[in-house]
Amino acid sequence: MEKAREHIESIRRDRFFIGREQKNPLAEDMHQAVNYLSEELYAKDVHFLMELIQNAEDNEYPAGTPPSLEFLITSKDLAATGASATLLVFNNEKGFSPANIESICRVGKSTKKGCRNRGYIGEKGIGFKSVFLVSSQPHVFSNGYQIRFNEEPCPECNIGYIVPEWVEDNLMLSNIKQVYGPSTKLPTTTIILPLKVGKVAAVKQQLSKMHPEILLFLSKIKQLAVREENDDPRLNTVSQISISSETDVEMRKNVDAESYTRHLAAQENGKGEEEECSYYMWKQTFPVKSDCRVKKRMEVDEWVIILAFPWGQRLNRGLTTPGIYSFLPTEMVTNFPFIIQADLLLSSSRESILLDSPWNKGILECVPSAFTNAFVSLVKSTPTAPPSCISSMFRFLPVKSSKIPLMDSVRQSIKEKVVAEHIVPCESRTSQKFFSKPGEVGRLMPEFWNILDKVEKLKVDFKNLSSHGIYCLSSSLDRKENDEVLDFLGVGFVDKQWYGNCIQSSNLVREVTEEVYLDLLCFLANKWQDFFKGTNMANIPLIKYVDVSGSFSLRSINGAASSSQKIGIASESKNISWLISWSREFLSSAIFFVPQNTQTVLATYPRQATIISWLKSNAEVQVLDVYNYGLKALPSLRDDRRHVIAFVHFLYHSCSKGYLTEWAVKELCSRMPLVNSYGNVTAQTKKTLVPAKCSRWVGLLGSNVWIGEGYVEMGADYIMSGNFAGNYTAEKILLPFLENHIGASDVPKICPPNAPFSTASSPLTKENTFLLLEWISKLKYRGIQIPQRFLHCIKSGSWLKTSVGYKPPSVSFLSNSDWGSLLRMESTLIDIPMVDQRFYDYKLGSYKEELRFIGVRFDFVEASTYIGNHLMSLAANSTLSSGNVISLLDLIRALREKKLSPEHLISSIKHGSWLKTSQGYRSPVGAVLKTFEWTTASLISNLPFIDQGFYGDRILNYGTELQLLGVVVGLNHNHQHVVDNFKLTSPVAADAAILILDCIRYVKSSEVFISKLRGLSWVRTHTGYKMPRECFLVDSKWECLLEVVDEVPLVDQAFYSGRIGSYKEELKKAGVLVSFEEASKAIANRFKLLSSSSTLTKKNVFALLSSYRQLTKISYRFPSDLTNCIHTEKWIRTRTGFRSPKESILFEAEWESVSPIATLPFIDDTEAYYGKGIYEYKDELKALGCTVEFKEGAHFVVTSLNIPKDPSSVSAPSCLSLLKCIRNLKKKKAEIFPKQFMASIDKKWLKTAMGYRFPGECIVYDSKWEPVLERGDGPFLDQDFYGSDISTYGEELKMFGVIVGYGNGCKVLADHLKCHCQTNAIVRVYKYLMEFKWEPEDGASDWIWIPDGAEGGKWVGSYCCVLSDKDDLFSSQLYVLDKYYERKLLGFFSLALKVKNVPTVEDYCKLWYMWESALHQPTEAECIAFWVFIAKHWFLKTTNHLLERITKVPVLSGNGIELC
Repeated sequence: MEKAREHIESIRRDRFFIGREQKNPLAEDMHQAVNYLSEELYAKDVHFLMELIQNAEDNEYPAGTPPSLEFLITSKDLAATGASATLLVFNNEKGFSPANIESICRVGKSTKKGCRNRGYIGEKGIGFKSVFLVSSQPHVFSNGYQIRFNEEPCPECNIGYIVPEWVEDNLMLSNIKQVYGPSTKLPTTTIILPLKVGKVAAVKQQLSKMHPEILLFLSKIKQLAVREENDDPRLNTVSQISISSETDVEMRKNVDAESYTRHLAAQENGKGEEEECSYYMWKQTFPVKSDCRVKKRMEVDEWVIILAFPWGQRLNRGLTTPGIYSFLPTEMVTNFPFIIQADLLLSSSRESILLDSPWNKGILECVPSAFTNAFVSLVKSTPTAPPSCISSMFRFLPVKSSKIPLMDSVRQSIKEKVVAEHIVPCESRTSQKFFSKPGEVGRLMPEFWNILDKVEKLKVDFKNLSSHGIYCLSSSLDRKENDEVLDFLGVGFVDKQWYGNCIQSSNLVREVTEEVYLDLLCFLANKWQDFFKGTNMANIPLIKYVDVSGSFSLRSINGAASSSQKIGIASESKNISWLISWSREFLSSAIFFVPQNTQTVLATYPRQATIISWLKSNAEVQVLDVYNYGLKALPSLRDDRRHVIAFVHFLYHSCSKGYLTEWAVKELCSRMPLVNSYGNVTAQTKKTLVPAKCSRWVGLLGSNVWIGEGYVEMGADYIMSGNFAGNYTAEKILLPFLENHIGASDVPKICPPNAPFSTASSPLTKENTFLLLEWISKLKYRGIQIPQRFLHCIKSGSWLKTSVGYKPPSVSFLSNSDWGSLLRMESTLIDIPMVDQRFYDYKLGSYKEELRFIGVRFDFVEASTYIGNHLMSLAANSTLSSGNVISLLDLIRALREKKLSPEHLISSIKHGSWLKTSQGYRSPVGAVLKTFEWTTASLISNLPFIDQGFYGDRILNYGTELQLLGVVVGLNHNHQHVVDNFKLTSPVAADAAILILDCIRYVKSSEVFISKLRGLSWVRTHTGYKMPRECFLVDSKWECLLEVVDEVPLVDQAFYSGRIGSYKEELKKAGVLVSFEEASKAIANRFKLLSSSSTLTKKNVFALLSSYRQLTKISYRFPSDLTNCIHTEKWIRTRTGFRSPKESILFEAEWESVSPIATLPFIDDTEAYYGKGIYEYKDELKALGCTVEFKEGAHFVVTSLNIPKDPSSVSAPSCLSLLKCIRNLKKKKAEIFPKQFMASIDKKWLKTAMGYRFPGECIVYDSKWEPVLERGDGPFLDQDFYGSDISTYGEELKMFGVIVGYGNGCKVLADHLKCHCQTNAIVRVYKYLMEFKWEPEDGASDWIWIPDGAEGGKWVGSYCCVLSDKDDLFSSQLYVLDKYYERKLLGFFSLALKVKNVPTVEDYCKLWYMWESALHQPTEAECIAFWVFIAKHWFLKTTNHLLERITKVPVLSGNGIELC
């Protein structure tokens, strides 16, 4: 340790002149160089970690010790610097050597420079300086050295960063051991970094983001850890991680490449299992190209490129996965599925490689070759690897484009090389593997692969898959998830012809099972329209069928579609064998069916519909049930008698065995031809007769009445036995079947002809009568309509025996004992023919419906109707006398007394016009029997009263009977009659009006009547008779509302003796305004009319406000219609015209100050209009929406703001009142002002220390400004004018543009800077701008004030200024700012105004040129200073400047320096 200390002391003494009397001549240059290096080397805090890892990788380690690196952060201040956190870095290297110490105490000196070929990846001595980004006092404890560095200049030598200082603090080491682990020995090297206050969070964040793959390409470090240690574990925020690396022994090696496997394991936060990932590593060397060499790598002759292929999920902790490493990860994401490592040149930030570097471009040009070699090795290196394993390697192909153009060109080069290799595995179905170029291989559709897999299981030989013009891609690779890879390689699908060749050459149709055969058909069906249609597939035999001989045959799609012999499929499984059997019976039908086995499997096949639809559309295959097969067979029967008979047997057996429904049998029977009694085939007909010798119709009718109606008599073939398609039929079995299905029948089942028969015109025997009635009964039961001529013959023929002889049924009655005798007594003048039931043995009762059907009448109702019709025929020929009418009424009374209903008698006569009334003869319905009740009704209606003068008073005794006939007898509930005959005469008496209201009340459908009433003036009001809609039925509670408008007609309740009040609902229906709501609507309409014409008087307005006050005090709610009208109409007179309430203001004193700057709608309280009396209704006006308080009317000020042109006329109270309004608006959360307000307020009206200004040019001055600026230093609001309260309105002022807040005034103060001419004020503003790092938007402006010594000065640009001139050479050419301003401001001039720190080489050359031109003889000191600067700054550009400017050189003469 003593040697180490002596070494440090010698460095401090010899290099930095500490403890020596002499001044170090290079001290300032050294400090400046180190300062620039630390500020500009890296762009992010993260890279100091990368530099530390890089240094650790370059270190030397003891043999047998796994190199490790650990970062530990703690909240303890271990170095006693006052830091809130400390970062510890532990490394078990051999330790710092004296040469290493020398290196970190210098800039640009490294122990590893020029040793790139020995495996060093960094340059120690430069990277270490990056720790100053996060720590002001880094400490290093290593190999006996205990030193620290400080970024602040050392007081003894004025140099920072690189001056070592010995540390005696043993307590620090003790504390570090306690944190690291008391029982664990500290590693050889420990770096202590007390973290800067603003850097703790950034360091923690970057430690948490330490990438798990960071060890992937490091050859030395095997373990890396990040952790946080605090006394309270809950304070730990760093995501901890432990990473380890392990490398397998070398596996493969050739001349220029080797491969191995590296395993990485990472565990986060000490929890759970380790995450692991293995990486296949390919390492290959390439000679460095001569045109790619660069100065930094002149000693390197070989590029070493390593590609890492991750097996499984990469380790990333949720971070981005870098694609490029230069030993350590960059932040470049390549989008490649593998990682590239090489000795690439990096940008200073380490974020990315230098894309324009020839060195890097040369390396990247070698990557495609390395990748291709690695990929070929991966795919082909293991002959016994299964195909699925090989296919997984193809995921390493870079199929996705990179956003980095240079890397995307690498991707394209990889593609070009890979596609030229025999790299794609082909399907062989043998143990031999073979590979082909991507362009020679084709893909198969996934569905066909599925079929081939099934075929293989059936042991069908198809090893010739690749014998059809192209190699077949391995099935393990030919998957959808590999689409991107295969597209990248350019592997396409086989052509359409390939599938046909494969199917035909492999004989798949014949050799596979039915299930696989259907899979094949389903595949073709799905792909037919878009793929196979129009290819050779249509001509390949694919469809199975059973031929004429019953053997298995095949047809192609085109062959099946073009042939006249079609292929069929049974629609149901149960029909398959049945249809195949009968298809051989009806060969002429030209339909052959698919084999039974195929159809049976097809019936349960999941995609049956797809196959059948395809076969139907393209091969014209027909799907048939037994019924449809019958339809197809029918045309082939033609005139072949045997086929016609066979078809009947087919139908009979199909029906009996359940293959055909009854409906289907009848349909086919209706279409099939028949063999008639002559043995000829004739067309089908629905009219079929049984032979005459066994018929019943001959005995009834005597002859064939169906001649000429197209009936066919069946032949004898239908009752003979037969054997067809293996099915036997016995004799006479078919006849009942045909009778049931083609309608061959006899009486009573046969339909009668549309013709008369002769026996109906004469009396029928008893037997014939019952036979005819039985026939009619059967026909009615079957629902068959009897032909008109045949039925007319029955109805009109005189064949039915009655009491007055044989009569037609239509005029005969079949009576009973209850009413028969009565009719004979009351109708002696009317002959009624009664059926002779005795003659028919009283059996006709069983045929009542049939007799009724042919016209016979049975009951009293029909007899009564008969009598009534007879009477009406008398009335039609002559008028009924009063006696006839009285007799009719007596008959009705007699029927009622005998409990017999006179209803049908009445219904037959009640609508006849035979009753005499005051309006002439008319029907009884609607006539009125006049009594005293009808007196009032006669005043308002024209009613048809019965003529009592014609009938006499006795007519009054028949009220009940007349009422049954439809006569209106009493007024009770007969208001409808009054309504129907309504006729108004005026004037309308009170009783008549009440009756009208009763009609409205009791008549259900009175809309038409009410509509008529609404247009008549029949309601008495205090202003005369009015129509209902013009009248009001007033209520005293809201009568005050009517005072708002004049001349309202009120119903005259005294005229109606108070009765009218009980008819509110009826009056309302008629249109009278009876409710508060209705009245308010009418008043609202009237009010709206008056307000729109601006004719509302003061009286109207005060009446409205008064009624509003009264109604709100009682239970009545002010009507909504009127309320809405009052709220929206412009009825209030204001100083700016008529306005609605919400647009009006009731004036108060607070408005006085703001009124000069806003045009406000104050209610007109002058004596010429409302006067002061309007203020009595303040509460009512407020309730209606008027603004009555200043705090509620802020929005008026905003919308009507009118700033005067002369800003001096705007008083301070006006301004403060405006701000108070804005504050009130803010309380209502009205944050956004209208554009009109912003336009109105954007004027020069605010008074500041620099005069009147726009709001955006003003600043609010408060206590925070006082230490820095005075009130006159900028456009601060004039508090002497506005008062101190103006500063309390900061938020309100800010809302319309005024600058509020100490840190927000840079732009405004800068804009007004040049208004100053006093140096002190300008300096104060400069300091303020510097505090907030202000920079000008226009860098070319003259922003720099140069004092002239007095109270004046001038403004100049940055280009003619310089911060300092230590040699004092440029005082006549440049303004040297350190002569005018304190040192603190110089940084502001440099950063913000871009002033040069010192004169440049060009400035020096211009100076020399001026000396030459002015024949100035510089002093020796000036000349030395000039050339010392040039020597220190000698670059290529320096040479150019000297050549351009300098033509003379200094010569020392007796007179001093001369330029020659």
